Amino acid sequence: MALVSGYHHLTLCTDGVQEDYDFYTKALGLYSVKRTVLFDGTIPVYHLYYGSRNGDASTIITTFPFRKPAVYGKRGTNQSKIIQQAIPVGSAGYWVDRLNGKGIEASTISRFGITRVAFKHPCGIPHELVESPADGRPPIVNEAQGVAAEHGIKGIYGAAIAVFDRTAMDDFLTVGMSMTKEADSDEGLMFSVPNALGPSSVVEVLHEASGPQGSWTLAGGTIHHLALNTGGEENQLKLKAHLEGLGFTDVSDQKDRNYFKSCYVRSPGGALFEIAWSVEGGWALDEPADKIGSTLVFPPWFEHRRDELIAGLEPANF
Repeated sequence: MALVSGYHHLTLCTDGVQEDYDFYTKALGLYSVKRTVLFDGTIPVYHLYYGSRNGDASTIITTFPFRKPAVYGKRGTNQSKIIQQAIPVGSAGYWVDRLNGKGIEASTISRFGITRVAFKHPCGIPHELVESPADGRPPIVNEAQGVAAEHGIKGIYGAAIAVFDRTAMDDFLTVGMSMTKEADSDEGLMFSVPNALGPSSVVEVLHEASGPQGSWTLAGGTIHHLALNTGGEENQLKLKAHLEGLGFTDVSDQKDRNYFKSCYVRSPGGALFEIAWSVEGGWALDEPADKIGSTLVFPPWFEHRRDELIAGLEPANF
């Protein structure tokens, strides 16, 4: 029995706060789900969450904008490379026109026989909107931004990981994470993520044998981790023990992220994975359920630093 069911969220380290917020909410039509701060370390950095209006787990993309502290990473191999979201079949043309019209260079490509819209976050991280034929999730409708149901993003499709060794991820993803290999070609490898909603999410592995090693720290311009949903604590701890028993011993202890609980594991291909589950109450722990993402909130253990953190954050118009 699989201990994961789809994605929980994807997390990036970006550059400027304002360009990040405008990219996800105005260009892509996602909603602000949570505005808080980086829970690790001491540097005042926003942690911004975007997704469906209600913050459904399989829709969430989160970012740490690092422009103010000027911490920059290096994109390269052995690192997560592309953020992917699902769109309705036939909507690629709409998104190419929409993104180009907003000054974001976009074009259609194909991989594994599936049409995608390729473009980049303002900080340079590659993104794809994927015409996923098997995705039955409802689209995210954002009338205020002009995104109708026929074109709306459905949520996370997956992520592509660049690796030196294309075989290194097989056991980790199949035996470790219970994924199924769906494709193996000169384009790369595709693994489907176990999902109660059907085969709607994947991990793609792209062979990039040359080029620089990508950085793994929290640093602007790079993808930090891919979070899979364990549904609850029991499955999370079983999966942690399973991974350790297979020899993937670089698994963290459980971390309290206020809205969810997380463990992190470094994959053989370099990409950092998280196994997470949402706590009861979720995003409504510190905001009304119908107003999530509308105010700046802090975890209880940072309340005493509220004024200090606010003073150190990059100004933005949300």
